[in-house]
Amino acid sequence: MTRKRGVNTKLAAVIAEAGLSHAQVARAVVRVAAENGAREHAAIGRSHVSHWVAGSSPSDQAPFFLAEALSRQLKRVVTLDEIGLSQPASTVEAFDWGTDTLIELVDLGRMDIDVNRRTALGAATFSAAALILPEGDWWRDLPIRGRHRNPKHSRVIGAGDVEAVREMTQIFSKLDQRRGGGHARSALIQYLSSDVASNLTSTFATERIRQQMFSAASELAYLAGWTAFDNDEHAIAQHHFRAAVKLAAEANDAPMAGHVLRAMAHQAVDLGHVKAGLDLATASLDAHRYQRACPRERALLGVVYAKALGANGHKASAAAALLRAEDDLAAASPGDDEPSRVFFFGEASLAHETACTLRDTGDLAGSIREFRRSVRTRKASSFTRTHAVTLGYLGSVQAQSRHIEQACATWSKALDAMDGINSGRTRKVLKDMRTALSPFRKRGLAQANELDARAADYLATTR
Repeated sequence: MTRKRGVNTKLAAVIAEAGLSHAQVARAVVRVAAENGAREHAAIGRSHVSHWVAGSSPSDQAPFFLAEALSRQLKRVVTLDEIGLSQPASTVEAFDWGTDTLIELVDLGRMDIDVNRRTALGAATFSAAALILPEGDWWRDLPIRGRHRNPKHSRVIGAGDVEAVREMTQIFSKLDQRRGGGHARSALIQYLSSDVASNLTSTFATERIRQQMFSAASELAYLAGWTAFDNDEHAIAQHHFRAAVKLAAEANDAPMAGHVLRAMAHQAVDLGHVKAGLDLATASLDAHRYQRACPRERALLGVVYAKALGANGHKASAAAALLRAEDDLAAASPGDDEPSRVFFFGEASLAHETACTLRDTGDLAGSIREFRRSVRTRKASSFTRTHAVTLGYLGSVQAQSRHIEQACATWSKALDAMDGINSGRTRKVLKDMRTALSPFRKRGLAQANELDARAADYLATTR
């Protein structure tokens, strides 16, 4: 036990609702801990629970085991916040790979919606240490845990419920692609942590339906992470990505897990954690994650792997990975049974990531060529946010290549495309642009001054 606070009236109230004595709570916590391999908690007894109610904080993973024990008794999800034991928002590792997936999901959703707690979490530091993936036993155990979850609601979930979650995910995903991660995030998180979380604790018509619902929830949690990543809320994104991986593991959906690991790799590389990014990108291709994926998703995994290789200085390996990704995308056909999550990935996206890889390996001419191909082949009306980012990156590489007039023209188009977009990545594009243009503003270049003023207006009215 650690710090002592005032009496934990929240915990006392939930224990009373469950109708359990402190001794019974202790025995239930020990059972949950044993199921999770935490046998060091076997000594927990009645006095521990009494101390927790009196205001002492359980140590290590005991809060999560306590929440799960009470959830089972009450047949609903009991969160850490509900029992007065929410974790510090600044501690990314508070949600580790061993915590119960559903408790983490609901707690994280409530934290993300609460303005004050979200602000604190958003200010937290992205943790490279938290990117270390669990060992092989964990990946084998999670599907078993998923099959043996006790339902907390009698409602029976069927195929229509799964389809409804997937339809909502598509709505949110298309909005993200058009308007950026800063739009409709609260609605997405509310839906994930309430409706979808409730589905996950219900009874399922078949085991196949259970797997499909957990997989659909994983995709929505991934999207929650992606929108946070796009909106420059990296610690929040990291939490959601990890929840998404755990949901995919419980669904035994290897390609979905690979999809999330690919996003985690993308984020890590973009934030400068290039070694961790390469490890994650490699993991996204491991075992059945690549083998069972459709050709389009294989190309997506492969191009991010190439990007990670390039960022780590492995130029020849990156080039080979790019060629493989091109071959995988060429193999995609309308008859493939593709998951909806890859709807955005086509020639334009492949060209964008290829251009980033070439830029990072020093091939500026090749990077400009591929960024231009991306701009030329993208349907900008549907993928407006990425189109604006691509134009911004193209302008930066043109400026690096000392084609400043071309860069200014490209950046002007990027600013045109950013109208109505709320995205951390578009904001970063403009901040980088202003830095690159600083010497030219001082020389009185009219284009530079005009772009700077437009960028300042955009930055002042978003976020």
